[in-house]
Amino acid sequence: MSQRDDLAVHVEEFVRKAAQEQGVEISDAEVCDLATYLLNDLIESVGTDDDLLVPRPVNPGTDSVLDAKERIQPLLMEHIDPQAASELPRTELADQVGDVVGELLVQEKIHLNLKEQRDLVTLLLNDMLGLGPLEPLLADDTVSDIMVNGPTQVYVERGGKLELTDVRFRDDRHLINIAQRIVNAVGRRVDETSPICDARLLDGSRVNVIIPPLAIDGASISIRKFSKKKITLDKMIEFGSLSPRVAQLLKIAGACRLNILISGGTGSGKTTMLNAISRLIDRGERIVTIEDAAELQLQQPHVVRLETRPPNLEGKGEITMRDLVKNALRMRPDRIILGEVRGGEAIDMLQAMNTGHDGSMGTIHANRPREALTRLENMVNMAGLNLPPKAIREQIAGALDLIVQVSRMRDGGRRTVYVTEVVGMEGDVITTQDLFRFEWKGQDESGKLVGDWVSAGVRPHFMPRAEYFGLGRTLMQVMS
Repeated sequence: MSQRDDLAVHVEEFVRKAAQEQGVEISDAEVCDLATYLLNDLIESVGTDDDLLVPRPVNPGTDSVLDAKERIQPLLMEHIDPQAASELPRTELADQVGDVVGELLVQEKIHLNLKEQRDLVTLLLNDMLGLGPLEPLLADDTVSDIMVNGPTQVYVERGGKLELTDVRFRDDRHLINIAQRIVNAVGRRVDETSPICDARLLDGSRVNVIIPPLAIDGASISIRKFSKKKITLDKMIEFGSLSPRVAQLLKIAGACRLNILISGGTGSGKTTMLNAISRLIDRGERIVTIEDAAELQLQQPHVVRLETRPPNLEGKGEITMRDLVKNALRMRPDRIILGEVRGGEAIDMLQAMNTGHDGSMGTIHANRPREALTRLENMVNMAGLNLPPKAIREQIAGALDLIVQVSRMRDGGRRTVYVTEVVGMEGDVITTQDLFRFEWKGQDESGKLVGDWVSAGVRPHFMPRAEYFGLGRTLMQVMS
């Protein structure tokens, strides 16, 4: 018997049982016709999806499905214990929910076709096990960012462009419950006494949550989705984010163990670039990463990942970036990688770079390479050491070798716009030279910006180091 024939038997049994329960007299021929109709509808609607075993992109819900969800969900909770449900495998829970929902639809005289029933069960499962209305967006690989502005406004970013979705939460309480579910999963909390929280999802996606009273129009959730695609410099060439010559320069910088700072604005691709460059690190090196919310995707076998910790309810127990950088220096690292430099830990990072941890890296929020140096100087001052400005600049000039400036352009694309070398000091000023810069020329018919990465044609200050690693000739070819 084929799978279709086997399924047809079950559908016919369902039709007979439903007719009997409703007190409807129906002939064998009518049973056969109705079963055939339902079977075709089932096969067409289900397609090749793997049932309800994993969260999948679904329509946020037609009005009929959403109305049914509002009526069925409270009744479902009377049949299924949420605590026990959270401990069941999704496959087993899906079977239980499907059976109960089928009975409740009949009980409440709610009429949905098979596809709508399937979407209803998926939405209910997402609420019970996942992040409710956000699950379809998390399962959609075309979405890179999710921005929730209160219960009735959810935006996503696709291809660098923002779009308003029709995803909705039931109310403010529903949204806050989802926010708390996110942060609780990583041992953090968000409430009126602590209304701001950075966290991550199980897949590594970065999350920021802010709730009332700070968020006036309702809780806000911002999710930077973890990319399942492993981004390399070669892939970035394909995307148009940099040129082959710029990529080769960065590969040489990685091989020569240069200290690199990646600078850019919010959403410009700093972490993506850091992940791509970190792939150049030798597999035999010991790497310590330090982040507020772990999101780096290092592939080397010898990696120690450290994450900051916020204070507890009594305001105690906080572990800062600076605490972790200081501790990392005692862990015999070959390289230290900071997810983002934000404050006084900048001085500890510079000292690490100046004391034998060559090849260390980090990111910083700044719009130009020179601005990155100014911000770094300000962050050193935040450590409260009262160092003279010249002493701070000498630390920076002695520690940093390269600044990679990335930018999100108006067409939504991310590009490397400068590769700038830190040369040294002239008087009280840090001197730099651009090795490559992106020169914008216009846009094509699709609206995509076009331009060239232009070499400055100068001899890099780190040429002796490149020659030491046997890469001097290659570097000259890249710059010529």
